[in-house]
Amino acid sequence: MTLIKSISGIRGTIGGAPGDALTPIDIVKFTSAYARQLQRKFPSQKCYKVVVGRDARISGKMVDSIVCGTLMACGIDVVNAGLASTPTTEMAVIFQNADGGIILTASHNPKQWNALKLLNEKGEFLTAEEGATLLEIAESNDFDYKNVDSIGRMECKDFTQAHIDAVLSYPLVDLKAIKAAGFKVVLDAINSVGGIVMPKLFEALGVECVTINGEPTGYFAHNPEPIPSNLTDLSAAVVAGGADLGVAVDPDVDRLAFISENGEAFGEEYTLVAVADYVLSHRKGATVSNISSSRALKDVTEAYGCQYYSCAVGEVNASTMMQKVNAVIGGEGNGGVIVPDFHYGRDALIGAALFLSLMAQKKLSASALRATYPDYFLSKNRIEISDPAVIDSLIEAVKEHYSSERITSIDGLRVDFDEEKKWFVLRKSNTEPIIRIYAEAPTEIVAEALAQEVISILSTRYSDFITQNS
Repeated sequence: MTLIKSISGIRGTIGGAPGDALTPIDIVKFTSAYARQLQRKFPSQKCYKVVVGRDARISGKMVDSIVCGTLMACGIDVVNAGLASTPTTEMAVIFQNADGGIILTASHNPKQWNALKLLNEKGEFLTAEEGATLLEIAESNDFDYKNVDSIGRMECKDFTQAHIDAVLSYPLVDLKAIKAAGFKVVLDAINSVGGIVMPKLFEALGVECVTINGEPTGYFAHNPEPIPSNLTDLSAAVVAGGADLGVAVDPDVDRLAFISENGEAFGEEYTLVAVADYVLSHRKGATVSNISSSRALKDVTEAYGCQYYSCAVGEVNASTMMQKVNAVIGGEGNGGVIVPDFHYGRDALIGAALFLSLMAQKKLSASALRATYPDYFLSKNRIEISDPAVIDSLIEAVKEHYSSERITSIDGLRVDFDEEKKWFVLRKSNTEPIIRIYAEAPTEIVAEALAQEVISILSTRYSDFITQNS
């Protein structure tokens, strides 16, 4: 697998040759480039401080040792947060008034993956421009290693409780109502840091928590992406235990999904929808999600008389758009909730607390709450293209075919059929010769039919290109 360098950081599998995996050489190289970029960004500073946190995956200790050692070799002081969720590490940058942060996690990827996710002094991910500059530094080997008298120092500090305290003090978290409701939840912590932080959060909220897959070993009990097909054990545990809610997080706890009391998936697309509903009921303002997220957020936003905005896929794109339009809530339809006046990062802790506040105030079960939102069905498909050079032309051909509909081209192609409340998105992969096709509609049949219609157009046009070039 080729090492992936993107807006989401530097990631790859552990074990293999440089360029084909995330090797110790790569880790030193990109950490050194990050240190050099900090020194260029703040040239007048004599001291620099970086927070490092990691999830519990198997390679975490190894990667952590290399990253911290490299930063120290570059003269940078390290605050090692140890096993910490991604949002906890982001907030720790703010708590420590640090110059940046590095999160060691491959998010929902399987156990063989790891990654360096790079933060600025605000605890937010680097922009695309900053990421491009870092890659240039890495390729130029323009590193600055210090002599023995100038190397950095390291201290270890746990920020979990500080994060939880911040959640409890957030104005929209209705602690009194949650405690009065007497909720019982089952948590699937997928053998990572969620098993450390989430039970502590629920205890502080007065919520009874039963945990499955809670030991943070890094040996994930199932595919770690929190989607319904991977949460069958959680669904069974919720029903068997008579719980009010099932809660699932990914290994770094920035994505959040729920199972209703009847064992049915609330839907990861609807995590953000529900939290937005709650926030908008207390404060009006804009909302944001990426172009591949459900239309349901737009419907709920407009029901409050507010404006919805879409953005390109990627957390940093969502947070950038949220800042631009001064959104009160936003994120991504994969269960990523960003509460901007809390911090500009996807955060399962604040998301769970706000969701429970909503349930407690409305006095509704999870299934009854889900029934209050518009139903949409999302069909996710992909087609392989043996000649990647024609992918852009194929997407352009589909755009021309649907030119009479509402077109969005900020990230691939999105076509909205507003009267029918359906849409589809085409995006090319950054790592594979494929086109992803997402289609959503009020019924599963319509969503699948729309997806197949687009796939048919792509296949026909692709055959035409092959014939023309043969």
